[in-house]
Amino acid sequence: MKEQMLPAEGKLGILLPGLGAVASTMIAGVIASRKGLAKPIGSYTQTGHIELGEGKGDRYPLLKDFVPLASLEDVVFGGWDIYEDNVFQAASQARVLDQHLLNAIRPELEVIKPMKAVFDRNYVRNLDGTFIKQSATKWDAAQELIKDIETFKKENNVNRVVIVWTGSTEKYLEQSAVHETIASFEAGLKNNDPAIAPSMVYAYAAVSVGIPFINGAPNLTTDIPAIVQLAQKTKTPIGGKDFKTGQTLMKTIVAPGLAARSLGVTGWFSTNILGNRDGLVLDDEQNFKTKEVSKLGVLEDILRPDLHPDLYGELYHKIRINYYPPHGDNKESWDNIDIFGWLNYPMQIKINFLCRDSILAAPIVLDLALFADLAQRAGMYGVQDWLSFYLKSPQTKQGEHAENDIFKQLNTLKQVLRDMMQEQTVASPALNRAKATEEMA
Repeated sequence: MKEQMLPAEGKLGILLPGLGAVASTMIAGVIASRKGLAKPIGSYTQTGHIELGEGKGDRYPLLKDFVPLASLEDVVFGGWDIYEDNVFQAASQARVLDQHLLNAIRPELEVIKPMKAVFDRNYVRNLDGTFIKQSATKWDAAQELIKDIETFKKENNVNRVVIVWTGSTEKYLEQSAVHETIASFEAGLKNNDPAIAPSMVYAYAAVSVGIPFINGAPNLTTDIPAIVQLAQKTKTPIGGKDFKTGQTLMKTIVAPGLAARSLGVTGWFSTNILGNRDGLVLDDEQNFKTKEVSKLGVLEDILRPDLHPDLYGELYHKIRINYYPPHGDNKESWDNIDIFGWLNYPMQIKINFLCRDSILAAPIVLDLALFADLAQRAGMYGVQDWLSFYLKSPQTKQGEHAENDIFKQLNTLKQVLRDMMQEQTVASPALNRAKATEEMA
């Protein structure tokens, strides 16, 4: 694969459907980093190291020195939004970043203006878009998106493009007949089938012309058979879904530790408050259900009550999200975890996480975009389940079990990158010590 990998030459366009708090925070962070005003903390591609096997040279290099990722200097941003605000206005309104920092990069942010979005209020009832395409059919909307992409590439002299969905959570949808094949999906686009949400239109437009698409929301989008088939046909990387931030991030860190110690869990109650646009969208029951389904599967996948009924067979898992405007983007979550140990003696864990939703999500968007571009240049296509490290509800290849243990996810991601660069597998320290002991004997 290393010999076949195309170099990261020229500019990479990162297009974002939804230029709100998460997208504007990420864009501002990249531009600030390029100007030496900040550091891209939280981005594994920019600050992380990777362990290599036996060999010469640095065996613990920065990841960006090990794999040929696109440089931040070569990244160009664009996207679509349901409001006409440029990225400086969007970032200022989101109030995630300090205004002094935004003012320092204002010229670079103001030139990034959204294209009209594909939007249907039936899927996000708590928002009312004013900057939207007036397409006759969803098929026409997809064709308009394809034209937008081509225009963006020409105007910005971009060589490659990736798309990461940073838009809102759509109402809950279940897979149906229109999603089964490329032909049925294309017919549905032309017939304005209500089971085709706007995020699916974006995914179809991107994948049909060979542009990687990553779904950052819990929407039913890239995980329908039609898009998976299309990705195979056009040899395009896809993946998702739902950026792993805040409360779920904590669950994927804490739950593996409890499982590792064979401690039982009888209940895990999670609630949080959030006041940004995402919180407003999730204040609608239909949209909250989409998010709830995404969050609920995490613990079962990690704890595996089917394998450990004595420890997790009675697990009660409850999740609530509450819209609270005064907090804005500053999400506060509370977790009550009822556990038990030796001889069934009960204990409790309480977690109060005061996080910043977009600060946690921004580096995820950047890493997913850079890795999706890397995958395409390496000739990898279809579902990129090795990116599960970044996602709440990882999309996997058909028939495969989703891994939600964050530590196992990170090991998988690193191993895929080692394989990509034809590096040796890293042996565990215990195995190395055992080998040394054996040689001494």
